[in-house]
Parts: sequence; C-alpha cells; structure tokens
Amino acid sequence: MIMILESYAVCVVRFPSLKNIDHLTAMPHPPSIYREQDQTYRADTCESVKAAMKSGSIELWAFRRGTYPGTPLARGALPGVASLGYWDVPHDQDWGLPWHRNEGIELTFLETGRLGFAVAGQEFMLRPDDLTITRPWQPHRVGNPTVSPSRLHFLILDVGVRQPHQRWNWPGWLVLTKTDRQRLTDVLRHNEQAVWHAGGEIRRAFERIGRAVRTDRSGSNISRLAAYLNELFVLLLDMFHDQRVVLNESLSSTVRTVELFLNELRDNRANLAQPWSVPEMARQCGLGTTHFIHHCKQVTNVTPAQYLNQCRIETAAKLLVDEPALSVTDVALACGYSSSQYFAAVFRAHLGATPRAYREDAVTREEGGR
Repeated sequence: MIMILESYAVCVVRFPSLKNIDHLTAMPHPPSIYREQDQTYRADTCESVKAAMKSGSIELWAFRRGTYPGTPLARGALPGVASLGYWDVPHDQDWGLPWHRNEGIELTFLETGRLGFAVAGQEFMLRPDDLTITRPWQPHRVGNPTVSPSRLHFLILDVGVRQPHQRWNWPGWLVLTKTDRQRLTDVLRHNEQAVWHAGGEIRRAFERIGRAVRTDRSGSNISRLAAYLNELFVLLLDMFHDQRVVLNESLSSTVRTVELFLNELRDNRANLAQPWSVPEMARQCGLGTTHFIHHCKQVTNVTPAQYLNQCRIETAAKLLVDEPALSVTDVALACGYSSSQYFAAVFRAHLGATPRAYREDAVTREEGGR
C-alpha cells in the first residue's frame, strides 16, 4: 500500500504469503486525519482491493502500523514508520488511489514501469528512478485512475506534524547529526517539489529496503532496515545538495497553514456541510482561536464566520444553477445550513434575491442567450 494513507482504497492486493489475507480483508475503517475533509478524502470501502487480492493480480510486501496492509511492526520496532515496503503490479489495474493525504511524510520511488501521479493540481507520469515526496497537508493521487505495470517502493514516516507550521519530531533510530537532521527538516519543510529524478544510489537503497522487508522473519531484519533507512536519508541530503534546492521559509508559516485550510473550505463542497464553529476551525489548524481569527482576517479581511458564510453562499448559488434537480432545501443542507428558511434569508441578504428567484432568473438568462 503506498500512497493511500487516508484513502486506503489502497492498493494491496495479494501477499505472496496468504497468511496475511485475513487481517487485510478485516481492515477497519481508518480514522480521519483531517476531519474537515472527511467527505472528500474518506477511506474507500476497499471492495475493489479485496477483489484484486482474491484474483492474485498484485503482490505487496510491507510492514505497517494501524490500518495499513502488511505485516504488523512489533511495538518499539522502527517508531514512526506507518508503512514500508513495495508493490509489484504486473498489468493494468483499475483501482487507482483517489485524492488522499498522509499522516506523515511519504516517499515513493518508482523502480520499474510507468505510473500516473498527481499532487496539488499538478499531473505527472512517473518514470523509473522518479522519487516523490509529499507532506501531510499535500493531497495527492496515484493512478489516473489506471495503475500501470510498476514496482513502487514506499515509506510513510510520521514525524508528528499535520500542518506546515508545526515542529517536526524525528524518531530516535534516525542517527543523523544535529546539523544534518536540521538540514533535512529545513528542505522538507521549505521546499515542496513533489517529484525528483533520483540517482542510482537511491535506487539501490530502496532495493535493499525492499529485499529486507521481503526476507524478514519475525523481525529479523529490523536492525538492517534501520541502517538502510538512515542511509536513504543521507542520500536524500546528498541529492538536495547536488540539485541546489531553493528554500522558501514562508512554506512553513502559520499564515500558510490558515491559507491551506481556507482554500480547502472554499474548494471542497463537502467541507461546507460540516457544523463548523470558530474554535473547531482553529483546532483543525492546530492554533488557538485568537491566533486563528487574527490570521484569517489577515488573509481574507473578514472574520472566519463571515468567510465561511461567503463560501457557502457562493457554492449554493452555483448549485442552484448547475443542479436543477436539487430542491432549495437540498442545496441548503449541502452547504451547511440547517434550515431552508434561514438559508433563504442569508442568501437574499447577500445576493438580493431568494434562492428560488435566483434560480429562475438564471434559467431565464440562459434561455434568452440561446
């Protein structure tokens, strides 16, 4: 399973050893990490994955924690590692992973094949030796939606952050010097390039990790994996140095955390239906209410409640025109209003017409333009 953190429609599909199948098919619904996006990034039912597993159409070797597929890591083994391993897809599959986010930093490395990948509105076709790096706040997708024949390595490492401004906490098994660890943190926080072309040393590092995962017997390779992972991060530092990465410290600012949240509120309709309060908005950003209100007004020039209402009214106006089958009550509920009467009053105050009149006027204008 790789890039599916939150949308475990994930990919697994056949373990070479069938002893792991039972706990996979019984996989519980994973908890939401970004609750304001529960509707948008909710976990898949995994029905397509179960079907793929039964058909034996893909192999996956992985260690995991939580609800990820794979062999569970023992308590205390490689703290912070949520998922580590690789998949082998021999032919086109139709279970492409939808937009999702991770609870940690995620690295993937394409050893062979081609694979569609998208992050933050950018579309890529990964080629051999391409490395992807995504942070917890970056929605991304694997497949388009087809997953092509490919061998993809992956590591999901939880460093205790969910938002750009939060402090990174690396696990104790990472033995980089203080200077190197800080450099690694700075690059990963202050540069959000998603796809890199990595060299042969990084390929060999992932191959060693994959081999150690595949040949492990009851934790026999945990020490080896810790050493290989340290080597991988040293090689990443070398790659960043060789490619002369440009850093942008604003990428880890508190203001940016608030901007990302407000953008999601505006762009994802499902978010608007949530029963938001200002303290809850602040909590989703990992901020106190006073600081959140300050940064929201700094970014939007209005209060959080005013901004939320603007987003809801704009979305409602679009739904009234684009979805004629929806009743006014349906539109109100979809945009987070508990009653059609209150929705109509707010809508009229903002746009000067009732929802019904606004819809009828839009239809008249459209017919007149034909």
